Amino acid sequence: MQVGSGRWSMMPPVVKNLLIINGLMFLATWSFETSIGLDLRDMLGLHYFQSEKFNPIQVVTYMFMHGDISHIFFNMFAVWMFGSAIENVWGSKRFLIYYLLTGFGAAFLHYVTIYIDIAPIIAQMDAFIVAPMGGDVVAFTEIHPWGNYIDKFMFPEIYERTVKFIYDTVPVLRIHPDDPDALGSASIFFQHYLEHYMNLPNVVGASGSLFGILLAFGMMFPNVRLFLIFLPIPIKAKYLVIGYGLMELVSAIQNNPGDNVAHFAHLGGMLFGFLIIKFWERTGVRWR
Repeated sequence: MQVGSGRWSMMPPVVKNLLIINGLMFLATWSFETSIGLDLRDMLGLHYFQSEKFNPIQVVTYMFMHGDISHIFFNMFAVWMFGSAIENVWGSKRFLIYYLLTGFGAAFLHYVTIYIDIAPIIAQMDAFIVAPMGGDVVAFTEIHPWGNYIDKFMFPEIYERTVKFIYDTVPVLRIHPDDPDALGSASIFFQHYLEHYMNLPNVVGASGSLFGILLAFGMMFPNVRLFLIFLPIPIKAKYLVIGYGLMELVSAIQNNPGDNVAHFAHLGGMLFGFLIIKFWERTGVRWR
């Protein structure tokens, strides 16, 4: 089966419309936030599936939201740079399907890894709400990275609750782990903190689909030499893709506390892109 229109375009239709939609969504985000205080990133970004802020439509909308000007600029530049070549070869319909499916795959792998990471913590806090044990509460307080989830200026209410809990309630439980008043305070605190904790995970950006595009470009044009600003010599596309993939894997495994990048979502875009391309190859779809 022949794929593509046969004409090469610097700005094929799907890439062009992706740039327009992402740009309009970024402008709308800035406009609503400055005019009426409405945060579209919080509304349309990808929240944890058990969060009260989760909406199934976020699995689509998160791909069109971005954090700041540099985030959207570099993502859209790369979508244009690499996506245009792929759309010219595959055709618009197949490229759009691939773009969306790799975005869904990025969200899926992100959910899997987040669930593995935070499900035990959620279960522990649920237990503290129902029947807190003084010793367990103290042990949790000592190892939980509070600073990763609470910002004094962004979340002043839960910040004040947490400070009061750590400095007023926890010292009592260290000495009197069965104190009924302190245990009651702990239960109430964890009700509020768990709600805050569940609503925090939020992913925005086209990076999952972008990494799927990079994977496709590396497989389709493996020996094309690319010039990068931070490298003095050109690098073949296949090595660039492998290098990016390895860097994302290492970053994901390291899980640095200050790192707010969804590395597993990037890897999910690559993984699902590889599976989609291999599936198309097995079903007889040719690139050219």
